[in-house]
Amino acid sequence: MSHFSVEQLRAQFPALNETADKKPFIFFDGPGGTQMAQQALEGMTAYITGGMANLHGAFPTSVETDNLLLEGRKAVADLLHCAPEEVAFGQNMTSLAFSIARGLGAFLTSEDEVVVTELDHRANVDPWVTLAKDKNSRVKFIEVNPETYTLNLENLEEIITDKTKLVAVGMSSNVTGTVSDIERIIARAKEVNALVVVDAVHAVPHLSIDFQTIGCDVLLCSAYKFFGPHIGIAVIAASLFEKLAVYKLAPAPQQIPDKLETGTQNHEAIAGLIGAINFIENLGQGATRRERLQSGMQRIEAHEQELTNRLENFLTQLPHIKLYRAPQGFHKTPTFAFTVNGVKAREVTGWFAERYRMCIADGHFYASTLAEKLGVNPMGGWVRIGLAPYNTMQEVQLFEQGLREFLEQRVKG
Repeated sequence: MSHFSVEQLRAQFPALNETADKKPFIFFDGPGGTQMAQQALEGMTAYITGGMANLHGAFPTSVETDNLLLEGRKAVADLLHCAPEEVAFGQNMTSLAFSIARGLGAFLTSEDEVVVTELDHRANVDPWVTLAKDKNSRVKFIEVNPETYTLNLENLEEIITDKTKLVAVGMSSNVTGTVSDIERIIARAKEVNALVVVDAVHAVPHLSIDFQTIGCDVLLCSAYKFFGPHIGIAVIAASLFEKLAVYKLAPAPQQIPDKLETGTQNHEAIAGLIGAINFIENLGQGATRRERLQSGMQRIEAHEQELTNRLENFLTQLPHIKLYRAPQGFHKTPTFAFTVNGVKAREVTGWFAERYRMCIADGHFYASTLAEKLGVNPMGGWVRIGLAPYNTMQEVQLFEQGLREFLEQRVKG
């Protein structure tokens, strides 16, 4: 499959446009949120300027808003391969996770166990830990192998047992980029009839997702991680969603997916979400939107892999750099976390921002369990560079130049 033209793709991101008085930043902060595609911006603007309205009215703008939500669910259904009625929108992934956790309270007792992982962002840990505490259920962690930065699944049958009622696992780490073996985890969970929640926030921007094939009960993601606005998305299997008791207003709809969507939704963000999905679709080929989205994601992954190979080879060979990345043979997204010997992470990222106009993040990135276990907090956490399809080989090479320069100036010995 041929790659897309990176220059043509970059032209679809207003934040990358250079003007007479503005030189664009180099955005290496994709894991924290990508830039917004023009289609997403246009979708939001069209909705706002065309006449905003609330739902269920007889007048045209209200009917159009009803249709907007339906189209948003259909677009997400094609992106993630689920049913439109299984798609719910919310403020963000974290808020949706806590809402779902409250609804799952009826399924847990003090005799049950909840399983989470040491690798995950706390948004896929604390909602379920909080639920377990409310129900006096036991919490167990799938540990991280500190040598490979992958989940240790050797004792999976001892962790996920007949007492397990809920397993929460991330598809891909937002720090190390590790793509976890969720198939094996889900298979074990289903052997004991446990529910499975998958955090796909960091995976959706880089991988083609198939909710039906994955076989989890809940999948969570966020549009601002894949070229859209700030809005959270929950996909809940209809068989579970129908039984899920949610905190809601008495007159609010009882049917799925509306019952989880408390209050008025962010309609303009849903319009932007549709635009972001259209952007991915336009990168691909195929007879159906689903096929074009899969093709588009495959092209994104192929482009990012070229940059990843170059950057990984560079970082693994540098002295004074510790790269927290799984070895060859493990599937990973284009996200790199590293530390510099004797240097605080913020000093590194601040230097790149000032000298090279590069947006590179630092911190624990809410993967606080992993940060504590790997001992990076005294250094201010990790330096994290994350790639997106609008990044170029020239930008990667400029980063390499900058890091060599930094090490020569700031690192002794």
